Amino acid sequence: MKTEDFRITQYALGELHGKDREEFERELAASEELQQELEQTIALCDRLNSLPKPQDTLTSSQRSAIFDEYASSRKSRFWWALASRVVIYGGTALVLISLSLPAITSSLSKASPETLARLKALREFQQRDEKIASAAFASSAPAKNTEEIQSPIQNPATPIGDIAAAATQSSLPMEAPAMVAATTLSAAAGVPDRLEKAKDIRSQEVAVSGRYLHVTDSDRSFTIYRVVGDSVIFQDGRTMSREELTARSRSTAQTNHNTEAYDAIEDNPFRETKGNELSTFSIDVDTASYANVRRFLQSEQLPPAGAVRIEELVNYFGYDYPQPTNGQPFSVNVEVSKAPWAPQHELVRIALKGLEIPKGDRGPANLVFLIDVSGSMQPENKLPLLKRSLKALVENLAPDDRVAIVVYAGSSGLVLPSTSGKNKTRILEALDNLEAGGSTNGAQGITLAYQTARENLLKGGNNRVILCTDGDFNVGVTNQSDLTDLIERERASGVFLSVLGFGEGNLKDSTMEKLADKGNGNYAYIDSFTEGRKVLVEQMNSTLFTIAKDVKVQVEFNPARVAGYRLIGYENRILAKEDFNDDRKDAGEIGAGHTVTALYEVVPTGQPLPNRPSVDPLKYSEPSPTANIDRKASGDLLTVKLRYKAPDGDTSKLIEVPVKNTPMAFDEASPDFQFAAAVAAFGMKLRNSPYAGDLSWSEIQKIARRNLGEDPGSYRAEFLTLIEKAARLQPEK
Repeated sequence: MKTEDFRITQYALGELHGKDREEFERELAASEELQQELEQTIALCDRLNSLPKPQDTLTSSQRSAIFDEYASSRKSRFWWALASRVVIYGGTALVLISLSLPAITSSLSKASPETLARLKALREFQQRDEKIASAAFASSAPAKNTEEIQSPIQNPATPIGDIAAAATQSSLPMEAPAMVAATTLSAAAGVPDRLEKAKDIRSQEVAVSGRYLHVTDSDRSFTIYRVVGDSVIFQDGRTMSREELTARSRSTAQTNHNTEAYDAIEDNPFRETKGNELSTFSIDVDTASYANVRRFLQSEQLPPAGAVRIEELVNYFGYDYPQPTNGQPFSVNVEVSKAPWAPQHELVRIALKGLEIPKGDRGPANLVFLIDVSGSMQPENKLPLLKRSLKALVENLAPDDRVAIVVYAGSSGLVLPSTSGKNKTRILEALDNLEAGGSTNGAQGITLAYQTARENLLKGGNNRVILCTDGDFNVGVTNQSDLTDLIERERASGVFLSVLGFGEGNLKDSTMEKLADKGNGNYAYIDSFTEGRKVLVEQMNSTLFTIAKDVKVQVEFNPARVAGYRLIGYENRILAKEDFNDDRKDAGEIGAGHTVTALYEVVPTGQPLPNRPSVDPLKYSEPSPTANIDRKASGDLLTVKLRYKAPDGDTSKLIEVPVKNTPMAFDEASPDFQFAAAVAAFGMKLRNSPYAGDLSWSEIQKIARRNLGEDPGSYRAEFLTLIEKAARLQPEK
């Protein structure tokens, strides 16, 4: 038995299973040498676990700033090349071993001849690699000859164990952590097949020693700093304060994220009621903006203003609205109170609640997972997270549900034909086998996915394509207008579309939002597995099962009571007043159990409209005195009208709800009303809206905190932490 047997480490770590484990245990029982090797490996694992762990409190953007600091000179770039633990040559990723060899070998008085021979081979390998890596980095081109750099030690785990064990037997501290960082490992070109299972590892940080921190971030692997209190100490002795590092990280974030695409948002202005009595918009149940804003704030960055869509922030949370009655698919509820950021104004909340459908009553689903497997989807927070999230959905499928999987990169293909929910194992295996690589031909994949959905159409069931991507389409049809035209044509088949966004750096938020809107679906951003479970498991019915489509809202304000108004959010959902009764006009969809919230800030009569120049009185369009008296006598503040269609219908139905002018004090409003107002205030302040008023961050948090309610999933409690982060990043003057 060779001491390089990789199964020793696997067995010690509990990673050897099934027949492989049984065979190893038989050999173990017959070999004292193997037993000794195993005992040494277990002792080493215990020793390593007892060492202090680094406390890395830096964000990914701060690490990027550190990297950019080192990459600013040729000397630092050379250091990066030498320190890289994962070097890619000709498309093959090799696992390299990171140790300070001179320091370790100088103290190996107790090391065996076999270990020393292995060390010598490893040193020669590293020297060759350093020379090749330096040349490749300087020429900005990968080395061609992969044979030159094949490691003489085919199993990296065992040599690391021997070296680390020898080093820890001496009193000399290790100069750098003993670690392995692996990124997108391949079984090709000499990398052992046994590393196949590790190919999804990405952005890993594995460190044994607490002296320095090792970072593997976005294909960059380096050991260059340690954190002491409020300072970062670089390996060359320089120091940098956390404050300076934060400033650098913001600058780095702007550079690194400059390919993310967001539509510009201009806040809805106040409109004078006279002559603008009608306000019309399409409902929106997307939640992507909130999760994306959370991603920025948790990385200690302010989000771009275009990423902050207030209606999606408000609608991210569930609210306790009453269930619909009288056979309608949703209820309509209106509440009026004072606006907390402008107490002289009133705040009107229009709340919709979709009919909840028990899981057993929802009918079968025909789902097609349309998955982007292009090269941009390699990072851990893209394809690997996508696969975990979809697996959670698959585990909750009913036996009569069906799933097909279409993938696209440079070209597209059907990797799993429509498969019964009874055969979850087959679906999960198909997801497991997905790998990223190539360019992104999204249009080709979209066409194939819709074709697959049509071929397996379930009449009376839920037919849906679930597009999972970062939106970075760069082959074939690539511009937004052509892609949305394609989706509009495909939706005529009765197949709905959900869009799930992943990742950072090249996120095409504006494209994905438009595709979901045109595809009669919803758009969510998945920044963590927790969010994936929320969208695809906890909210499975509302995400995937539509109960009403083309839902439009039209509010008629009474000029005798309302001088002016503005819709908070929904800037890209505004419709012409004529669109309300036009059944040809597309609008939003409501899923089973969905809640939808819209807020209007209302200026009572007799008060001026903020940020709006006055106009001269009209000579020919003033209402008659009689009409004005009739409006006042009605006592109505406004009337809410809604139109909607059945999921398979073409003719809309009308709901009409008059609202009396009976505002209450803000503190007396319902907890859901107050919490939604706090979220809206947060969004306005975060994107520096001219209508944000004078609420402070602490006041916004106070409102949210006292209205947490039962808070299943602790989503409202998490919102409190985001307010704190926003307050630090955007201090008040």
